[in-house]
Amino acid sequence: MEKLIGETVFIPVGSVTLEGQLVLPEHVDSIVIFAHGSGSSRFSPRNKYVADVLNDNGFASLLVDLLTPKEDLAHSARFDIPLLTQRLTGVTKWVMEQPVFKNFQIGYFGASTGAASALGAASMLPQAIKAIVSRGGRPDLALRSLPLVKAPVQLIIGSLDDEVIELNRQAYEQLTGIKEMLIVEGATHLFEEPGKLQEVASLAVNWFRKHMG
Repeated sequence: MEKLIGETVFIPVGSVTLEGQLVLPEHVDSIVIFAHGSGSSRFSPRNKYVADVLNDNGFASLLVDLLTPKEDLAHSARFDIPLLTQRLTGVTKWVMEQPVFKNFQIGYFGASTGAASALGAASMLPQAIKAIVSRGGRPDLALRSLPLVKAPVQLIIGSLDDEVIELNRQAYEQLTGIKEMLIVEGATHLFEEPGKLQEVASLAVNWFRKHMG
């Protein structure tokens, strides 16, 4: 599938400007916005891989840094879920305002702490967000938001990520809409084992197709 746009975009949110990598293949009508985990960025090879797979399967993607480079130097900001949620909400509204994305369906892919900001933003934009995938996420950090999430949620965790499995189970119980929790056998937190990230990407494609197709 030809990729017509693969460029850096600058997104004003409040008093800051955030940077993102946008890929817009030809003839698509859905976009997945990526929310990264603490210490990661829009250049994360793992999320970029998933985005590439989504692009090849008919989805646009936007990998965005929710903190400015200066803010990212402060360790505490990386775990400021309310701030990250506010930023992701602002990014989503920017997408909705762009003429090129008129009538597009929007989904979120959140990794690690990024999953918490994705779920928090989805609770604030219940009509806009159509599906969410969490990879090795920390949805427990958005516990108060979970009952308000209307979009179908897929939680993907590695079987060797014991602590995060339990935290996902607790969060799963708080989700009231369509939901699915999948454990990838033999995978650790970052899904670095051979074939495991490919499995995540395949699961994500199927979830987004089902709920955003």
